[in-house]
Amino acid sequence: MSQKIILVRFFIFFTLMFTTLLSCVEENKTRNRIDKTENDQSINYKAAINTSFIKLLTWNIQDLGRTKDVQEISQIAKIIKNYDIIAIQEVVAKDPKGAQAVANIVDNLNRMGSKWDYRISNPTKSSSPQASERYAFIWKTSAIKMIGRPYLDNILEDKCEREPFIGKFRSAKRSKPFYLVNFHSIPHNKNPETEILHFKNYQERLKTDLVFICGDFNLNEKHNIWEDLYQKGFSPAVKNTKTTLKKSCKNGNYFNHSIDNIYFDTDVISKERANKVDFVNTCNNLETARSISDHLPVFLEFSIL
Repeated sequence: MSQKIILVRFFIFFTLMFTTLLSCVEENKTRNRIDKTENDQSINYKAAINTSFIKLLTWNIQDLGRTKDVQEISQIAKIIKNYDIIAIQEVVAKDPKGAQAVANIVDNLNRMGSKWDYRISNPTKSSSPQASERYAFIWKTSAIKMIGRPYLDNILEDKCEREPFIGKFRSAKRSKPFYLVNFHSIPHNKNPETEILHFKNYQERLKTDLVFICGDFNLNEKHNIWEDLYQKGFSPAVKNTKTTLKKSCKNGNYFNHSIDNIYFDTDVISKERANKVDFVNTCNNLETARSISDHLPVFLEFSIL
């Protein structure tokens, strides 16, 4: 056998061995990456599906009715789809388009992968048809169950321009039932504290400490009207958080007032996290965002102790 043939065979053998070794090394690296990714996904997945937490969102969707087109309804659904239960204020009451808009939002949600249900209040018994509104509750049926029928608080209909809408719910995991008090107050210049002062009695009236008071209060969490509730153990979901939108953006700032919130009793409810949902993001989007609402949603992720 010639020396040339021997050298060729040696080169082929060496190449095959090197390729095999390199393949094994790369396979081990890949396996390590996969194992790490699987571990990371497992951690994230467990966190994502931790059903001990309930995600509650409140949102004043300005003039929710015929003013919202198909694209805006679709965008609303996309904004709220990752939450379990939503309390909506300012549903138009003077014509059927308000209720239809809520139904259209739920129709959009039902085409996004989960099953949703909803209830809409009757028009509030306000001083005029212009002041009257409806409220709505929307919930993901795999996460939340409604108990009984929600109702407008007739005890407060003479004390509030738009009496609250009250619903009783529980987690689908059969946790203790809790109440949502859904409310939109009179404007700031009409002294909304004269309405809010009546909320301190809800735990006694509903015979449970598991009460969430959520909505647009037209005053912030620092107002002394909340002191009675704070003395009972209540806390706001967000603090120093501006939740309304300015008409124009200046120096990158489009936030206005801190008036939307969720109040809850910290003795029986544990807050995991809470914040506003900023669907504006940049000044360039402000005009489009305001066509949806001049308020941002506020959410509270919680568990019941």
